[in-house]
Amino acid sequence: MSWEEFFSYIKNVLSFELFTISGVPVTTASIVTFFLLLTFFIVAGIFARRAINRKVFKRFHVDEGTSYTLSRITQYVIITIGVLISFNFVGINLSSLTVIFGLLSVGIGFGLQNVTSNFISGLIILFERPISVGDRVVVSDIEGDVIEINIRSTMVRTVNNISIVVPNSEFVSKNVINYSHGDPTYRLDVNVGVSYDSDLDTVLKALEEVAENNSSVMKKPEPEVYLEEFGESSWNIQLRSWIPNVKDYPKVRNELNQAIVRTFNKYDIVIPYPQRDLHMRSSVKLPIDGGEQK
Repeated sequence: MSWEEFFSYIKNVLSFELFTISGVPVTTASIVTFFLLLTFFIVAGIFARRAINRKVFKRFHVDEGTSYTLSRITQYVIITIGVLISFNFVGINLSSLTVIFGLLSVGIGFGLQNVTSNFISGLIILFERPISVGDRVVVSDIEGDVIEINIRSTMVRTVNNISIVVPNSEFVSKNVINYSHGDPTYRLDVNVGVSYDSDLDTVLKALEEVAENNSSVMKKPEPEVYLEEFGESSWNIQLRSWIPNVKDYPKVRNELNQAIVRTFNKYDIVIPYPQRDLHMRSSVKLPIDGGEQK
């Protein structure tokens, strides 16, 4: 096969008419051009998002959640413009797109409801911002940090460093606990029981000392100690302290618990064991076959 025959064959393949949309013929060349343009705009959107994050938002010290949302919106706008340009470049105008969207709506009715729900939920999350990248959340009994928000799903990294993909609809249709929303500070409550024989003022002093000696505990609001209730075998005391970052509460709770044990030992404060009363009854005689059994 000569070069002329080869190029003629390629030309025939590219000019082959695949189908027609609203009177507009769609050829192989049109499809190839469409996907090349679409790929270009997708790559351009990704580079634009990264460039804005590195050179604009970091320079002006924009918080992580806001910068992520704005950069994602920029990426999606570029991709949307690229889709429209790609369709128009191959000869399919906006009026012709209504036919395609009509076909897609039929597909949505037959099984894409879940995908559509996650897509709309992703837009709601990006614009309404109930959660942001970096937030500590609890969704479907999963606690972790939001590391990425995509158009269909959100990536959450648990406290055990396991990445879990959560559909966006979970954040819109269900109850979600967001520890970091608007304010990362957190009130950490530590409960402890002390013996009824303890001196109450000494107990209060010991717990206040525990909070004051911990560098992670905020000075304002000041730590507080409450006598919550009179339990079966102990006074139930609660130490309330504030920490600046909710993500540190497991570490700070551990530090406070260990400090309570050491401080109580220093002041001879006893943490009692649960007590139970056992009542003994004498045996009774039961008649069996005319006799008696003890």
